Amino acid sequence: MINGKSLDLFHKVAKEIPAYREFLKKQGINPAKIQTKEDFSKIPLTCKKNYLVNNNLENLVWKKDLDSLLLFCATSGSTGKPYYFPRSETSSVQYSHIIENYLNNSSYKKGSTLVLIGFGMGVWIGGIITLRAFEIAAFRTNSKISILPVGYNKKELVKALKDLSPNFEQTIIVGYPPFIKEIVDEAVSLEIDLSKIHCRFLFAAEAFTETFRTYVCEKSGIKNPILDTMNIYGSADIGAMAYETPLSILIRRLIIEDSAVSMEVFGQIEKTPTLAQFDSKVIEFEEVNGEIVLTGDAALPLIRYAIGDRGGVITYNDMVKRLKHLSIDIAEEIKKADINNTVQNYPFVYVYERTDFAATLHGIVIYPEFVKEGLLNKEVIQYFTGRFTMSTKNDILYNQFLKINVELHEGVIAKDSLIRLAKKVIKKSLATKSSEFSEISKSESSSSLIQIVLWSNGHKKYFAPGTKQKWVEKL
Repeated sequence: MINGKSLDLFHKVAKEIPAYREFLKKQGINPAKIQTKEDFSKIPLTCKKNYLVNNNLENLVWKKDLDSLLLFCATSGSTGKPYYFPRSETSSVQYSHIIENYLNNSSYKKGSTLVLIGFGMGVWIGGIITLRAFEIAAFRTNSKISILPVGYNKKELVKALKDLSPNFEQTIIVGYPPFIKEIVDEAVSLEIDLSKIHCRFLFAAEAFTETFRTYVCEKSGIKNPILDTMNIYGSADIGAMAYETPLSILIRRLIIEDSAVSMEVFGQIEKTPTLAQFDSKVIEFEEVNGEIVLTGDAALPLIRYAIGDRGGVITYNDMVKRLKHLSIDIAEEIKKADINNTVQNYPFVYVYERTDFAATLHGIVIYPEFVKEGLLNKEVIQYFTGRFTMSTKNDILYNQFLKINVELHEGVIAKDSLIRLAKKVIKKSLATKSSEFSEISKSESSSSLIQIVLWSNGHKKYFAPGTKQKWVEKL
C-alpha cells in the first residue's frame, strides 16, 4: 500500500540523507526515475544489516534532528547485537494519538485513571516512549491521568494495585503479555479484587492468542475485552507503528476460532496473527513475499525497510469484502458490539512473530504460540506461569527432541508429576495446532519427542526478572 506521501518521503530522503543516497547509488537506482507506485515497488529493500549497521549515525539522521535533542533507545538484542535508534519528540506525539484513542474507548468512560507502566525503564523503547506518550495525551486532552512508571517489577506493581489503584476510577496496566499475566495471577493469589479497580490492559512487543486475552480478562474482571485491551505493534526501529482497535479485536474474535475462516482472511497460516490498524498518513506497510516492509518518517527515516516480521496488509474495503464472503456482516457486528463511535477506516496489518522466533522438530515448525496455549490449560495454570524457553536438541544417538524449560509459580516445588502434566498438555496443544505433529506423536517413540525441565520462579538462566522473555533459545 503506497501513496503519494511515501513517494514524497522517498525523494526527500534520497536528497537529504547521505547514507540512503549512497545506498541507492550502489543499487543503481536513479531517484528521478521513481515517479509512480509501480516504480516505488522496485526500489531495493533496506534492513538493519544492509543499511543501518554500515553507516554512521550522522549519515542516517535528518540534520535538523541531529542538531536537536534526541532520545536514544536500544533494540533488545534478541536477534543479535543491539542497535541504538535515535528518537525525536515526533515519535512520542504520534504514539500519543494512539494512546488518546485507547483512553477514549474505555468501557468505564472518562474518569480518574492510574497508569502503571510495567515495561523496562532503561535503554529499551517501551517504557520511556509509553511514559512520554501518556504524558502528551493527558496534557492535550486535559485528562485526569496519573502515571507510576514501575518498570519490570512485579512486587512493586502488585503493591500499587493494592494500595494506590483504589484511589482511581480505573487502572491501566501496561506491559509485555506474559508479565501482565504474572501480575494478574499474583494479584488474585493475594486476594486483590481486580474487578473493583476497573482494570484495563495495554500490551506490546509480542503476539498472543484470544485464549490468552480471555484468560487475563476473566481473571481480572474485565467484561469488555474489545474496549479495555489493546496490543501495540511497535519496534525500536521506528516506534509505535500500528495498534489493535476495537474493530480489529472484534474481527479477530469472530474468525479466529475457525481455522478455515481464518485462512480465508489471512491465507495459509498456522499461527494466530496480531491484527492491527494503522494511519497511512504516519506510516505505510507493504507485503513483500510474505514479509512486512515499512516506510515511515522519524529522526532516522526508513524507506522500504524490512523489519523482520512475517505478515500482510489488507485495505479496509478489502477486509469488509473478505468478511462478507464469509457471510459476516461486519457493519451488523459493529452495531451489536456497540463500537460504532470507535471505528476508523484505516487499513489493517496482520503480523506473526519473527521468522526466527520458532523451533523445528522433525522438520515441523513449532511456534511459541503452540506451547503457550498448552500452558494456559486450566489443569496446569496454577503451577506454571506460562513463561518458557524452547530449543531443538539431539540425544547421544542423534534422535531429535524439543526441550522446553518451564517456569514454576513462586512457591511451587518441581516434581516428576508436574513434568508429566506439563508434557501432557503441551503435547495435546501441539497435536491440535499442527496436524504434522499429531501424526508423528502417534509413533512408538513419541514419548521422547518432548523433554520438560522445570525451573524455579525468576531463575536467572531463563526467567530473569526485568528482561523480555526469549521464547526460543538460539544455539
